[in-house]
Amino acid sequence: MNNITEGFGRKSDKEFVRFLEIAQSSAMEVRSITYVLEDLNYIPLDQIELLRSKSEETKSLALGLIRYLKSKDSPKT
Repeated sequence: MNNITEGFGRKSDKEFVRFLEIAQSSAMEVRSITYVLEDLNYIPLDQIELLRSKSEETKSLALGLIRYLKSKDSPKT
């Protein structure tokens, strides 16, 4: 989330995209951590599944915004 906020404050869409890419990678990192949480039984499985769902949603939204911002910069043919 902080990567998205920081990127939004940048001067260009290109810089914003860079921070969105970091954010979507961070979402995947969160998903990875959920497997450790599950293996170690740190939190209930229903909470782990919610975290996985939210991390996937965040990744998808970030990627969608990246596609949109990149398409704005693409020359029309």
